[in-house]
Amino acid sequence: MPKERSIETEVGGFISTLLRKHFGKGPTSIYVTIKRPYIIMHFRGFTTTMEKILLKQNEWKRVLETRDLLVDELKPIISQQLKDIGGWTFEEFYVDWNLNLETGTFLAITDDKQEPNDFEWPTDFPKKAFEMKLENVSKSLHRDPDQTAAHWVNDRTLLIQWSGVLTEIEKALIKDGHSEILKFTKRPLERSILEEAGFESVFERRIQVIFLDWDYDSNIGYVVIVLDAKK
Repeated sequence: MPKERSIETEVGGFISTLLRKHFGKGPTSIYVTIKRPYIIMHFRGFTTTMEKILLKQNEWKRVLETRDLLVDELKPIISQQLKDIGGWTFEEFYVDWNLNLETGTFLAITDDKQEPNDFEWPTDFPKKAFEMKLENVSKSLHRDPDQTAAHWVNDRTLLIQWSGVLTEIEKALIKDGHSEILKFTKRPLERSILEEAGFESVFERRIQVIFLDWDYDSNIGYVVIVLDAKK
């Protein structure tokens, strides 16, 4: 465990320095959680001075577009550094930002094999009640996923994987090159529905923030839910 913590600290320091170097400002705090094959990097207090000016002018799309371009450029650097630190090779990389809360999350998925018993459901959380809430979310989003999986990465972080969720209209928009429009239009709606799904009544803890991202080519999406710590 101490070794794992030191690796998490090293990853956090690297991401913080990388963001500061390329964005001109680093996050005020960063929390890294590693439970293979998942590496979750959650940071807070991350908005540059220029971005604050743009947000005041309601130019949030420009902020997100710029961040996406920069992160795409940084992915090879992140990939190499994660390999140097932990020997990981990641196959997938997801990014989401909450501009209102000044937070963000990177989710790297390595090529490590996932064992069925690695992610046991906590006994103090009713799984059936959660699954019913999640099914209602799918209905509200007009999604009928081929597969749904939920994994507790630690006692505060729940990761949900959806596969095969794109509708025919969404597939057509993506095929015609409108994936960015789809992303900026649907993501606020998806986040709002997830926030209002009633998960807090199941967990009996406040949800701090929800992040989500999709790989349209693979038709896979991930949701990360971060809870308050246990009292």
